[in-house]
Amino acid sequence: MAPSTSTQATTSVPTFQSLGVRTLINCRGTYTILSGSRALPQVVEAMVAATDHYVHLDELMDKVGQRLAELTGAEWGYVSCGCAAALTEITAACIAGADPEKMARLPDTTGMKNEVIIQKAHRNGYDRAIRLAGAQMVEVVTEADLRAALSERTAMIAITGDQAHLGQIPIAEMIAIGHAHGVPCLVDAAAERPDVPNRYLALGADAVAYSGGKCLRGPQSSGLVLGRKDLLQAAYLNSAPHGSIGRPMKAGKEEIMGLLAAVEAWVLGRDHQAEWRMWEGYLEYIRAAIAEIPSVATRIQQPGVANVAPTLVITWDPQVLRSTPEQVHHELEHGEPPIALHLLPDGLMIMPYMMEAGEDEIVAGRLRQVLLPRTAPEPPQAEASATVADVRGNWLVRIRYLLGQSAHAMTLEQAGSALAGSYRGQYATVPLQGHVQGTQITFRATLGYQSSQTTYAFSGQVQGDTMSGTVTLGGYGQARWTAKKLG
Repeated sequence: MAPSTSTQATTSVPTFQSLGVRTLINCRGTYTILSGSRALPQVVEAMVAATDHYVHLDELMDKVGQRLAELTGAEWGYVSCGCAAALTEITAACIAGADPEKMARLPDTTGMKNEVIIQKAHRNGYDRAIRLAGAQMVEVVTEADLRAALSERTAMIAITGDQAHLGQIPIAEMIAIGHAHGVPCLVDAAAERPDVPNRYLALGADAVAYSGGKCLRGPQSSGLVLGRKDLLQAAYLNSAPHGSIGRPMKAGKEEIMGLLAAVEAWVLGRDHQAEWRMWEGYLEYIRAAIAEIPSVATRIQQPGVANVAPTLVITWDPQVLRSTPEQVHHELEHGEPPIALHLLPDGLMIMPYMMEAGEDEIVAGRLRQVLLPRTAPEPPQAEASATVADVRGNWLVRIRYLLGQSAHAMTLEQAGSALAGSYRGQYATVPLQGHVQGTQITFRATLGYQSSQTTYAFSGQVQGDTMSGTVTLGGYGQARWTAKKLG
């Protein structure tokens, strides 16, 4: 027997525990920041089996496309490295087709049709993946807007499935009007269920993109795309392993086979009704554990088309329990084990899709512990300074990020402790709101581009004609800021 070419491991396998990374109980949902979903056992098995062999990816994707078509009833399917990657790849295919000369120029779309029509109500931060291919977004509100926007420059119509109820134009109408002008239609259905028969393909959509790491419980870095064969095959050519704009968006053989295993399980193996009963059981156990706590009220809320699972909404009187939703949320997320759940304006919400057996008991116990009325008196609140700092006027603001810095400006208007005014970033001027208590100041302003927006939440201290503190940048960490009054 020939000696193995594999390298014998000489070190222990790293774990979250060995790195000091806390594992949490996920009662919030299939969010990427919370590492999505747990892969099904058959998904892990398929990925391990795939890593032991070499294949030609073009041949693999062709065979997987056929099998996905058989399983789902779609004309074709392919595997992307996430739903957002699929948005870029499908858009690139709609702009450049499978023409290597055009593909090589993206995102430079000079001389190509490059407009993507989308309802204003469907805009969200993820449609940045569409712009990544070089597309220009054209917003519409009414059917008349849609018809007027269609031209020889239109490459695609984009639809956000779980925001369809927010727009004035029904999905079926968007697709029908697009097809009447020869324009393909893409549906972003990332967190939705890829049920068979597929509701969007039945309406005529040319491509529908799903996350593989959400409800499918496939590899976290995978996406499922179903639709028209020529369009999907062109999208694959615009992606890895080819030298196209999607070259960085690599789905390896492990993700491809793992995603296929997840779809096989979804269509042929998973008992969706049993899963629903299991989720209801988790929520009932938690509800019963806190039902007798004074002022606590609970209700089951049914889902929409995305994140399809029942949820438990919990509210209470903060005066009775001496705990606000923010305080309880913080204690649960920073306790042991950490419990991630939704913070609502008046309470909390638990989403059971990602919960595992036994975690309902842990969550119920922690919730009960945190919600029970505090027997000790609340610590005295620090009295606000009798003198509220006067911050009216124009200010020069400097922000020092983790890497780089920027100079902004703001004009503050003040009525007692309430602040309003305007904040000027590098590219736009936006409204500002905040408060000042004594010498402590907080204010917020939202900056960004099109649907990619970030709220800058400033907090700090006023010292005469200067201010300083920290600013939380949405999902982009924190930075330090200083400000100096002008004139």
